[in-house]
Amino acid sequence: MTSTTFLRSRRFVAVLLSILICSSLALAAMQKSPIAGHWEGAIKLPSGALNISVDFASSPDGKLSATITIPQQGAKDLPLANVGFDNGEVAFSLPNVPGDPKFRGKLSADGQKIEGTFSQGGANLPCALERKTDPVAAAKETLAGFDDVVTDAMKKFEVPGMAIAIVKNKEVIYAKGFGQRDVEKQLPVTADTLFAIGSSSKAFTTFVLGTLVDEGKIEWDKPVRNYIPWFKLYDPSMTERLSVRDLVTHRSGLPRHDLVWYNNYDASRESLVRRLAYLEPSADLREKWQYNNLMFLTAGYLTEVITGKTWEDAVRARVLDPLGMKRSNFSVNDSQKDSDFAQPYGKRDGKIEKLPFRPITNIGPAGSINSSVNEMARWVTAHLNGGKYGDKKIAEAATVDDMHRPYMTTGVSSEFPEIVGGEYALGWFVDTYRGHRRVQHGGNIDGFSANVVLFPKAGLGMVVLTNLNGTPLRDLITQVAADRLLKLPSIDWITQGAARRALAERAGKEGEKKKEVTRVQGTQPSHKLEDYAGDYEHPGYGVLKVALRDGKLEALFNNIATPLEHWHYDTFNGGKAKDPTFSDMKYSFQTDVNGYVAKVSAQFEPSVKEIVFAKKPDARLFDPGYLARYTGAYDLMGQTINVSLKGAALVAIIGGQPPMDLVPGLSGDFTLKQVQVVSIHFVMDDKGSAASFELRQPGTVLTAKRKQ
Repeated sequence: MTSTTFLRSRRFVAVLLSILICSSLALAAMQKSPIAGHWEGAIKLPSGALNISVDFASSPDGKLSATITIPQQGAKDLPLANVGFDNGEVAFSLPNVPGDPKFRGKLSADGQKIEGTFSQGGANLPCALERKTDPVAAAKETLAGFDDVVTDAMKKFEVPGMAIAIVKNKEVIYAKGFGQRDVEKQLPVTADTLFAIGSSSKAFTTFVLGTLVDEGKIEWDKPVRNYIPWFKLYDPSMTERLSVRDLVTHRSGLPRHDLVWYNNYDASRESLVRRLAYLEPSADLREKWQYNNLMFLTAGYLTEVITGKTWEDAVRARVLDPLGMKRSNFSVNDSQKDSDFAQPYGKRDGKIEKLPFRPITNIGPAGSINSSVNEMARWVTAHLNGGKYGDKKIAEAATVDDMHRPYMTTGVSSEFPEIVGGEYALGWFVDTYRGHRRVQHGGNIDGFSANVVLFPKAGLGMVVLTNLNGTPLRDLITQVAADRLLKLPSIDWITQGAARRALAERAGKEGEKKKEVTRVQGTQPSHKLEDYAGDYEHPGYGVLKVALRDGKLEALFNNIATPLEHWHYDTFNGGKAKDPTFSDMKYSFQTDVNGYVAKVSAQFEPSVKEIVFAKKPDARLFDPGYLARYTGAYDLMGQTINVSLKGAALVAIIGGQPPMDLVPGLSGDFTLKQVQVVSIHFVMDDKGSAASFELRQPGTVLTAKRKQ
């Protein structure tokens, strides 16, 4: 190549590069319009300012698009039409809105303001917008140094592991894990670690119900009996009036009655709903707010009745799958099959120790979901955006808004002046935090504490998951984050909370020392210990077993064994046990008119009278094979009485009279069902067969001998 040719080649390359650079600059100019970005301002109405925000975006071909948000009207990200920018003139319109609303304005020379007129229905209103930092970017900036705050707070509250996710509008701006999901194995928490979310699950149940409302399959304010005809409460009038909305707003009139379901692995959901008929209320319907997991269980069972699917399948199909929450599950047993799950921990005797996982599948609709902050962030995003996640709409916006609307006051006031009000929506608590409407629901289940918090008008949501039983840090850390994100003056919630926690622990230890002040000293049980043993039953709570083991009594209820120690008279105290649920529970035994131990009562539900369990007769008295020894003909003063089997029960026929049912009693005797003051006591021979029986009645005892 000659030097001339070389120079020409270089000039050609230079020209080509110049053309390419100019073309790139021109393309960049096309891609980014001068008005692209986030703008905030107001329309001046006669009644005052209507705040708005507008987000302009330009596509690669230079075409403009925009959305508008009007917080005071609950409008968020409404698409604008006819968006244009030409020679400094800005224009857009709101489609499908009465009055044909339009805006025309002019961009200022410095590109920071847009001023013009908003017209609608013949009215021309001044409107000004100012360029602002993108809210998502601004939110991220406020979290600088937040990691250190979290780490320090976990030390103060002795929390082994915690994960936090924060959502702004449609974007996850923070998702991190801290501490250890498994202390013994030194395994770290990640944003994908699975935790039990406890009662934060309730909002999933109401969400599924909301989708059924959208489909016209149920109505919030129709009685539950419209959908479950056999549904029954203790009070008949409450049965007829209780609505679907009542189920999920804790206004049923029933207190918690949690020991009906807690650790009960045998009862089905349907059977637990049927037990409601035997649980005493403490208030009339809608009279008083009382937290109740069994009502949420009923709400979940209702979804099963309506959809024909299990509650789990309904939640997965209507919520988890559309949101891509693929690892979220419904049982701590399933969590343990995952590669990244948290172990549960609690504080006992001043030390943090691992707790056993407690499956709560039967009460699932009230609290059995397990998830990670990464997946829960998707759930939060859907709530902040009117039931939409990306381009998927999983519920109507009005329905989601209804879920966040309070329907029952809790009657609880905060000790902090910064927190005002206390109401309950559909699976959510609602209050005002430092001037901002807050929608939230916590969750506590053995070894785990969680909280999900929404500030709907601010487009802000948070999820906190921990593996420590009942820690208040799950709430406090959201308030620290909220102060930053809402640009509020800082409050040292962590130091204040740690001081309150220490004070409460000291008070608890002092109270423990005084627990025997109610004990009457120097008393003895009225019966031998073996007389207290047996199975006791309540139609709502089920069976309480009392057994004599190695000379000591032990109570077994819902698979939880508790040693019983004599307290005073015929009252026994729940002693220390591996599962402390019934430790220091008082069990009072009562005798019947014949002197037999017939009942035991315990304050299983503090808001109503003691729950009374009636002792069941010996199980052999319901066994046809065992009862056969009593059958035969007996002579009573020349009159024949025939005792025979009818299924698994005995009947007696006296002369030509109708058969009389023999009801087993605690003594092993039988009562005549039709004449309950009369009982039959069989006398056995050396071979274990009945030789005679005594007909016992007030004032006399007659003997009938078996005929040969």
